[in-house]
Amino acid sequence: MKRFLSIFLLTTLIAAATSYKSRAQEVGLSFSYFIPKNGYFSTPISPFSLRGVGVDLNRYMAIQTGFSLYRMSGMNVKDIENIETNDAIVGPNFTIMVPLELVLQLVGQSTEFRIKGGGFAFYGFANKINNGNLDKAIRKYESWDVADSDVDGKHGIGLGFFFGTEFVFYVSNQWGVSLEANYFIGDAPFEMTGSYIGGTMSGPLETRPIDWKDAKIDYTGLEISIGILFGT
Repeated sequence: MKRFLSIFLLTTLIAAATSYKSRAQEVGLSFSYFIPKNGYFSTPISPFSLRGVGVDLNRYMAIQTGFSLYRMSGMNVKDIENIETNDAIVGPNFTIMVPLELVLQLVGQSTEFRIKGGGFAFYGFANKINNGNLDKAIRKYESWDVADSDVDGKHGIGLGFFFGTEFVFYVSNQWGVSLEANYFIGDAPFEMTGSYIGGTMSGPLETRPIDWKDAKIDYTGLEISIGILFGT
């Protein structure tokens, strides 16, 4: 799946670059919210992200890209061996997300309805481990009364796919308002190393190493955007 998404992103980006001079698409500024699965409500690092940059292939199809820089409040980590949790393990951090999408659009006199789908890449930096939630998951897994972890994580480049819809109504020939919702499904390698110590109230403390090479950041969730489009 990741190899397919990588090829899709590269091929579509090349197509957009070679077609740019033929016909222009709108440029937009948007304010977005991201609601991750098993995570915390997140917003962009600034009120704006650049999205909807691309080209029209014809009247009904377009290719678009852009970027969003998020301040992620908290995201879940999956595949951490036998430990399972629905709480956010990583966060806060900064995450940059770059989508590449094929758009099917129905164009009216002053409105447009768009169906979108494609792939995206993302990368998080300045990551912090939510030790409180991780310790809670460890206590449950080990059946301990207390646990204290000391863990670092290494974030890799993540890939995924998404789909969504957008409704646009134009106030004038030069600008319009966009209402959009997208659902993202993706993950990124997040190797976790370190150790944790803990035990029961009646027993000695034990120390266990952590070498969770298969752990992944879970980038699954709903993005809601309100934007302004400018004709070019």
